[in-house]
Amino acid sequence: MLTITQPGTAASPAPPPRPRLRLQPDLSARTLLDGGWWPRSADPAAELPGLILAIDERHGPVAQIMLGSAGWDASRPGRLRVDGPAGRHTVRLGWYETMPAGLLTATARAGRTDLLTVPPQTSEAAAWAAMDQAAQAGNRTHAPALLAALPPGPGITSSARAGGADRSTRVSADSASSPQ
Repeated sequence: MLTITQPGTAASPAPPPRPRLRLQPDLSARTLLDGGWWPRSADPAAELPGLILAIDERHGPVAQIMLGSAGWDASRPGRLRVDGPAGRHTVRLGWYETMPAGLLTATARAGRTDLLTVPPQTSEAAAWAAMDQAAQAGNRTHAPALLAALPPGPGITSSARAGGADRSTRVSADSASSPQ
């Protein structure tokens, strides 16, 4: 359920689920992507809070998230209120038509995180494989190419593989491989 607290600001009234996220363990490595995220739905108010809290743990409070507008539901709030262990903060959300397919960029006090965003309807095996590749220290593959390599599956169209469908999540900053 989405709650609007002020014009353009969304808040999720329930605690966010742990995101399906794979992050590169070495923060100093310079690669195209820092990992991959597999949201469960196209609802930004439901999906982004868990991701934001995971990135908060890694880089400090997230100030802004930039993402492509394709594949998310029409609510697309401009701000999202997140309640976490360190307190409440508001994150600016930027929705861009020109953002590369499958790329999400979060900026925080201590750094920037670039993530592959895997469409929610992707099979579990394909999603984890794509997120694992995105989180590899030597990865030089851009997010749109990783999405294009996803195998067709139930509800996965060519536009979904190109970033035009909803997306999903999981968290594992230490690259643990157990699914959530």
